Amino acid sequence: MSIEQRPRTRREERAADRADRTGSGPTRDGRPVLRHPGAAGAFALLGEVLLTGILVAVVSLPVITLPIALAAGIRHLRRYVAAEDSRVALFWADVRAGILPGVVVGVVALVATLVLLLDIDLARSGFLPGAAVVEGVGWVGLAVLAAAILLAAGTWTPTVGWRAAVRAIPDAARRDVVGVLYLIATAAFVVVVTWALPPLFIAGIGCAALAVVAIPARPRR
Repeated sequence: MSIEQRPRTRREERAADRADRTGSGPTRDGRPVLRHPGAAGAFALLGEVLLTGILVAVVSLPVITLPIALAAGIRHLRRYVAAEDSRVALFWADVRAGILPGVVVGVVALVATLVLLLDIDLARSGFLPGAAVVEGVGWVGLAVLAAAILLAAGTWTPTVGWRAAVRAIPDAARRDVVGVLYLIATAAFVVVVTWALPPLFIAGIGCAALAVVAIPARPRR
């Protein structure tokens, strides 16, 4: 009896059902394989985004660990929307793999953020000449910094490392300027919802991780 004629085992039947349901493999009625099979279920995706937000929020409690928390969350959602192995254990494995260099990135980002916020505060105090220009530069700097963190987090993998991920920011920004604007809007969304109600940071940062996954994959001319 050929392999094609051999009856399927129960395990193979379950795998075929799962592939048909998620769109990650051959379908029973000839439907095309989905590009992002894990995102086929809207409510399931929402739940995974919220779970990712919780994980990222927990890891980023010291603040300086936000870059590696975001990077691990982004990789988790990439695996999920691709219908790959997305166990939470793999999220923690990513955190362990990149936390020490990620802390260095987090410290630099935190210092830069505080400097820019100080400039904005001094500009608003009226003690600086050209206060409006200084404040504008401060806000632009914060926007660029937020986009850079999201780009680096989206590029990081345990094999690529943080140094290469940071160096790749300019090229990534040049290749997709509109995508950078989307990332800046995403960061602004996280800030606004957190300012309105701090617990919403969980949902906001989960949405930010999903945005980093979705923005490069959007249809473009």
